[in-house]
Formats: sequence, structure tokens, C-alpha cells
Amino acid sequence: MAKKKTDPRAMMELAIEVMRRSVAEFRNDGKPNPKVGAVLIHKDGRIDTAYRGELREGDHAEFGLLERKNRHVALDGAVLFATLEPCAPGSRNHPKLGCAERIVLARIKEVYIGISDSDPTVDRKGIQYLLDNHVAVRMFDRDLQEVIRAENKEFIEQAEVRAAAVKGGKPKEVVLSSLEKQVASVDQRDLSTNALNEYKALLKLRGKQGGDVFNRTLVQQGVLLERSGALVPSGFGTLLFGKNPRVAMPQAGLLATVRYPNGEEEAKDFDGPLVDIPGELEEWLRSRLPQVLRRDRMKSSEQEAIPFMLVREAVVNALVHRDYDIKGAKCQLFVDADTIVIRSPGKPIEPITLEQMQSFDAPMLSRNPLLHYVFRRFALAEERGLGLDSMKRRTEDLGLPLPRYVWKAPYLELTLYRKADSAVNKLPKKTLESLSASERAGVAYLTNRKDTTVAAYAEHLHLERRQAVRHLTHLLNLGIVVAKGQTKDRRYSLKR
Repeated sequence: MAKKKTDPRAMMELAIEVMRRSVAEFRNDGKPNPKVGAVLIHKDGRIDTAYRGELREGDHAEFGLLERKNRHVALDGAVLFATLEPCAPGSRNHPKLGCAERIVLARIKEVYIGISDSDPTVDRKGIQYLLDNHVAVRMFDRDLQEVIRAENKEFIEQAEVRAAAVKGGKPKEVVLSSLEKQVASVDQRDLSTNALNEYKALLKLRGKQGGDVFNRTLVQQGVLLERSGALVPSGFGTLLFGKNPRVAMPQAGLLATVRYPNGEEEAKDFDGPLVDIPGELEEWLRSRLPQVLRRDRMKSSEQEAIPFMLVREAVVNALVHRDYDIKGAKCQLFVDADTIVIRSPGKPIEPITLEQMQSFDAPMLSRNPLLHYVFRRFALAEERGLGLDSMKRRTEDLGLPLPRYVWKAPYLELTLYRKADSAVNKLPKKTLESLSASERAGVAYLTNRKDTTVAAYAEHLHLERRQAVRHLTHLLNLGIVVAKGQTKDRRYSLKR
């Protein structure tokens, strides 16, 4: 029987509705249970649902759905929707299988996931296990992710500060990055005492730095590893708190370059602890940026030379979410009179797409959960996402063109615009010369919008409809904009 089409959004909403019926089981440790809902769409279009604890106390929603309700049913071609990331191999007491393993064994090949697990030691490993086993993974819409997080606030807050220790006979380990392991020749003497002390204060831990309580916390988080009776930094620990991580990890740190109007450049490497780089970069830039602006362009001495909140968000994203297994590239930042360009090695993490990044509605997901967790403690990163919402809102508040993401292997490149006309100024000289003043205003208008119609374009620029059509046709022919839809409902957007 042919598979019936279903509306993914409707199934996400159904999973959330089911999630709200979850039954909390009693726990001696007082820890809250997550609310989880799951929806299974069979190949013939039939729908099954389950929630945590529905049939037996403590049952995971996916377990109830797959094992209790569909144990003897062929699920080839079925699609699963789950509000919480399925638990990874090794996350349950041996010999229990993780839900991600059960999904693979059921031969389900497409899974929609609401939010990732918040525990920094397991975050995204269930997703990675599915991807490693050729399961197509998609995330719930961003607004629905926020609903799930709000419903699970207490569970998430506690999950983010605990670690699950898996002892003996555990299944195949899911590794997100080689940096989960020790970096050769690095030990605790290579870590910054100042950065660690600041982190300890932020965690509000008792005892001295290097004491049992703090060390145990760092081991649980994966910052330190137990090796032959000694504690050594993991690769992530070396990145976060190393005095000079680049000695052992050439891909660490950030290279910043300022390009002055007279053609001169000034560069600086930021090679210290990763958690210190955003503050050090901002301090370095503040003394140099007024010189970068062309004096005839400065509107007010009180105008901030650069939107530092945007830069900080973009730089933190680059440092936290980059692919550190690309060892031949490092994060880079370039500043000139019109733009700030941030390059981060690695494509968007699967299943996030470049198109979602460009539209600023990418789901919440972190490539390097431990880095993101620590940066959150330092108040340098948003709760779970990439900060895209705040970046977009801040840009709009400042009247600046929307930032632009492009893929230039091996870098994901983000361009922030410093002035309202910066995006227009960055057009190729020949293209810019072919535009009338009115058409340049049209390009500037498009840089602040996701898309537009002929009618909206005409209204904004005070043009007749025929003039607006000529404008947009010219911009299409020049490759500045793209169009989607039929003539009547066609929408135009800046080519990004």
C-alpha cells in the first residue's frame, strides 16, 4: 500500500499534545522526569501515539510505542515523531537498549525530534547514533521546540548539571568528536588557573580549585578524564581552559584582521582559553574600530562603531559550533568599513541546513554540547539555539541589512553589515554602476526583508507597479535577487 502523505507540522503538534499526558514516576532522588510524547505514522497512514509512563511506570514513550504497541508489526517505511531526543546507546542501565537503538532495530528510516537531551554528556548522541545508522533526522519547528522546553523546564535545568555514569559492559560508544578524548602531551598544568577559578565561581561550587568537588564536576562534564589513576584534560577541556591550546591543537583559537581604509591591515591571534576569547576580542576591537570607519560616513560620535552584541553572538557561534575535527582551519574574523565577516570551519550540523540558517529559523541544536554548556555558564551563549533569533531582531532594531550566511568550503561564512547601505556598497563595482539611485534603494530595502512582493516593493519605494516590475526584473537579470512562485503570487528575495 502506498504511503499516505501527512502534514509534519500537525504530527509535531500531536506529539506535544500527547506529551502533556506523561505520567511522572516516583524517584527516591527527587529528580523530575521529562514529559515525552511520540507519534508513529505507519506506511499505510495509520497513526499510533504513546507518552512516557502510559502503559507502565517509567516506560519511555518510544519504548511504549515500538515495543509494547508494535512489537510484532513491520515498521519499514514508518515515520516517528518524538518530542525528546531518543536516548543513546549506553544511556540506560545495561543490558537495556537505548531508544535510538530500538528505532534502528525497527528499521524506521525517518525521525522527527523535538529537542536534544540537555545533559552535556549525552546531548546529541542519540541523534548521532541515528544518523550513523542511516536514519534521516529532522528537527521540530523552532517555535514548537520552545513549547517543549517550557513544558520540561525543571527537568532540563537539572539535566544540564548532572552526568550519567555508565558502568561496565556498555554498548558501542557514540563519539561526537575526537576532542572527547585526551590530547597527547597535555595535562592539568596546561590549564589556566584563572579561567578555571572563574568557572568554579560561576558553578557556585564549594572547596578549592583542584579539589575533589570541582574535579568530580569537571570529570562528569567531560572537561577532565580519568586515565591510569590521574586526571587529564579532554580535548574540549584543553580548548575551553588551556593556557595556549594551539600548542597541541593548531585549529584552536581565533584569527582577527582589521582592514583600514588606507589599505593597511592589522591582525591578531587569540590563542588563550576559549572562554576568554569573546571578551579579549571585544576589548581589542573597541580601540581600533573608530579608525576603520570612513569619517565622512560617521553620522554621530555617539553611534556605536560596531554592534558588539551581534559580533559577540556570531563569534561565540563560530567558536562553539565549529567542526574541530577539521584540523587545517581555524575560526577567522575580518572587519572593514562596511562588514564584519566571521568564518567557522564546517557545514551546519546535520540535520540543520544552510537554508534554515539563512532564514534565521534553524532548530535548536549544538554541534559541541559541552562547549555550549560551558559558554552558557559564562553567559556567553543563548540557552539552546544558535542565537539566530536575537541576531535577527537586533539587526532589525538597528536598521541594518540582515546578516548573510554562505558556504565557502571549508567555512560557513557569516557577514554582518555595519551600516544601512553596507550591503549595497559590497556589490561588484560594475553591478553597482548599472543601478539607478532608486534601484539601489530597492536593494537596500530587500536586505532587510526575507522576501517581498511587487506591490510591497512599489509601496515602500513610492513607485508605480510598472516601475517596480522593471526594477525587480533588472535585479533578477543582474543576479542580485531570486524569484519564487507564479506570476500572480511571485515573491522576490535577495540572493544570499
